[in-house]
Amino acid sequence: MPFKDECGVFGIFQQPEAARQTYLGLYALQHRGQEAAGICTRDGRELILHKGLGYVADVFTESVLDRLKGDSAIGHTRYSTTGGNVASAAHPFLVRGRFGQVALCHNGNLTNTEKIRARLIAEGQVFTSPSDSEVILALINRAKADTLEEAVVEALNQAEGAFSLLILAEDLFIAVRDPRGFRPLALGRLDDAWMFSSETTAFDLVNAEYQREVLPGEMIVIDAKGLRSRFALTKAEPRPCVFEHVYFARPDSFVFSRSVMGTRREMGRCLARRHAVEADLVVPVPDSGVHAALGYSEASGIPFDFGLVRNHYVGRTFIEPKQSIRSFGVKVKLNPCRELLRGKRVVLVDDSIVRGTTSRKIVQMVRQAGAAEIHLRISSPPTTHSCFYGIDTPTRDQLIAAQKSIQEICEFVGADSLGFLTVEDLEGSMQDPGGQGFCYACFTGEYAVMPPEGKG
Repeated sequence: MPFKDECGVFGIFQQPEAARQTYLGLYALQHRGQEAAGICTRDGRELILHKGLGYVADVFTESVLDRLKGDSAIGHTRYSTTGGNVASAAHPFLVRGRFGQVALCHNGNLTNTEKIRARLIAEGQVFTSPSDSEVILALINRAKADTLEEAVVEALNQAEGAFSLLILAEDLFIAVRDPRGFRPLALGRLDDAWMFSSETTAFDLVNAEYQREVLPGEMIVIDAKGLRSRFALTKAEPRPCVFEHVYFARPDSFVFSRSVMGTRREMGRCLARRHAVEADLVVPVPDSGVHAALGYSEASGIPFDFGLVRNHYVGRTFIEPKQSIRSFGVKVKLNPCRELLRGKRVVLVDDSIVRGTTSRKIVQMVRQAGAAEIHLRISSPPTTHSCFYGIDTPTRDQLIAAQKSIQEICEFVGADSLGFLTVEDLEGSMQDPGGQGFCYACFTGEYAVMPPEGKG
């Protein structure tokens, strides 16, 4: 549970209950962002927008959904990458310009935002938020192209980094993924309506059928004539983010045409082969460690059980007691099952270690519950570099694996032993021999797109 989740996008074209379908889609993507949510619909005359801070269910009431009329919609659930957690940075963004009303929502992060923003400000552009999504809309509005479709191409060929975008206009719907395909985007269908989602689990909730993923560099355009696909962005070698499978995506999703549950199980099996240990119980750190722990149990023969129970009703913030309770933030989310852990040699499986502080508190909690030994196993390699493609990763000086050896990390978190996957193990789990199919930059520092100047 080390990272903030990413953003999630969902959109639908020509469905009578577009706003409610989008609301349900965002509900299924809530794990990707809990700070803000928004929906923009098209009713045939104008675009109608509602967005705000909070969970999807908090932002959208029955009366709000009734006002969001129309047969097409785009929606977004957000955590802060560029722009911080401020209301002005919530998506979708809606502007009125050369091409009429245009709304946009974005999963990802541009690496050249500040350079473009500075140039546009010098040319007289005024921005109302710190978001890179508003920068994209400004590029679209200032493009020399005569049509919105060509303006989007012109704008995105100036953008660097990660973007999976949904764009809604008065007579057009566009879905586009950056040439390296860092962030996911899937295409689905419900009767005659086309849908797009960051993860396929949203299609399951609304009874839509998953068709395929939007390919890296692909732009899908839908209008009155139907759906068409084109590849007009500068070509590059695809590098989808492997951390979608390690941590971010729901296990019941297909992401990058792969089962998330299946790859996590294989990571756990590989972890058991790489770091075998005599133990009595395999315990996951819920929720993202569950399927890797199941894989570890399968490969090792050590029984699996839920020795930690997660409180799923913890909101974005909570009021701490006035009298200090050690590790309160972890305790309010996780609680140990003492009767399972007492006297046991425990293999504790988690997806990653970032700063190390949360892992340390969890290990202490399991130790205080009576575990005789704690063998911490991590279903990814050490995280040694920051991400600049849409994940809220700390700077390198805050990443414990960039500062300490594995033995030093083990001592810091207080485990009896510690084992990570190697990069080669992860490549094998992803069926990616040679590591050319995915982005592993957070583990290797090998960036497909250069980080902003002075970072990395």
